[in-house]
Amino acid sequence: MRILVIDDDITSRLLLKKLLSGYGECVLEDNGKAALGTFLKALGDDAPFDLIFLDIVMPEMDGHEFLQAVRQMEQQWAVPPGREVRVVMTTSLNSPKEATKAFFKGQATAYLVKPVDKKTIDEKLLELFAGSLPGANAE
Repeated sequence: MRILVIDDDITSRLLLKKLLSGYGECVLEDNGKAALGTFLKALGDDAPFDLIFLDIVMPEMDGHEFLQAVRQMEQQWAVPPGREVRVVMTTSLNSPKEATKAFFKGQATAYLVKPVDKKTIDEKLLELFAGSLPGANAE
């Protein structure tokens, strides 16, 4: 599994990398603009990401703007329905308004409130990948 982690906070990025590394390759970015280039390159190299962990509140380009751009790129690249990248939006804001915006406006796959832990991530990934997790390490 290829995972893109986007968060402007280095501690959050490194924590997510540690929690997700058992599932596959983790690529880290600290802002949405840089991450868009990384996402596009992966599409062009025919090595798309399977999963994105995306912070909502970031400078330059927030998570909502990034996700809208990703969904537009997927349409331009004719990514078949059901094969789109799964996106877990993360935030320290426990806000129903942000969750609604993430799901309905941004087409996020899931929404988690920070701080996240291994158990929460494992449960969410099992849900998102219907119990079939490529690269999952049993503990």
